Amino acid sequence: MQQERLDLDPIQETLLLTLYARALDSRRDRSILGDTRSADLADRIEYDFARLDVKPSLVCGTALRAKRIDEAVKSFTADHPNAVVLDLGCGLDTRVLRCDPPPGVDWYDVDFPEIIAIRERLQPSRSAHIGADLTETGWHTELPAERPVIIVAEGLLPFMPGDSFQRMVWALTAHFTAGELVLNGYTRFAAWAMKYHPVIKTIGIAAAQGFDDPHEPETWEAGLTLAEELLLTRATEVADFPQPLRALTRAMGLSTRLSRQGTRILRYRF
Repeated sequence: MQQERLDLDPIQETLLLTLYARALDSRRDRSILGDTRSADLADRIEYDFARLDVKPSLVCGTALRAKRIDEAVKSFTADHPNAVVLDLGCGLDTRVLRCDPPPGVDWYDVDFPEIIAIRERLQPSRSAHIGADLTETGWHTELPAERPVIIVAEGLLPFMPGDSFQRMVWALTAHFTAGELVLNGYTRFAAWAMKYHPVIKTIGIAAAQGFDDPHEPETWEAGLTLAEELLLTRATEVADFPQPLRALTRAMGLSTRLSRQGTRILRYRF
């Protein structure tokens, strides 16, 4: 197989973390997500993935949060077969293939232009591609505003400086008539702790964002209302985690406060 060497800066290199985590999950006997396309993509990239030091906690957590976000997208597009889907900071995620939306859905994968160029080479799909810096404004203004939209922001919050994430959400909810926002909600502690992963540490993120109260985004003046908070420490798929991660996760699940320090999925309506 012809492999491709990617020219990525340190921040862009983080997309390989989640890609490889999904690939490793797909190779487990008790796979959570079953994303074999991510494994195929990883095989096509010339890169020493071992240097990422991907632990079982990242493999299982990444697969489980992707599965729950996929379920939110599938539910929304089933209810709204003419919906718009925005997958923000999509990296090399294969979500559009996993979700297989109805023909009337317009799906947009959004990321830096150079990442979009890589996607177009490595992963042709039915989605449209938007190359944009998400900290800037105006890239979304040509999108159809009158149709229901689901905005996906997986793993994006800690990488957007200052209040740029809130400003982006405000701009999107002001543009679209109605829809949902789904994201994995980092607490302040979880956002702070992630920067000690070897790859994240190399980037030098010093002020990762997070929020503890799931109702906090309701104060962003973006018209958001919390619809659901899923604490993934309590998910049935934890039974498929390897030991001792399974026991530790179940113990965390006994406490809402501790569960929020792990992976949680937040869904808002506007």
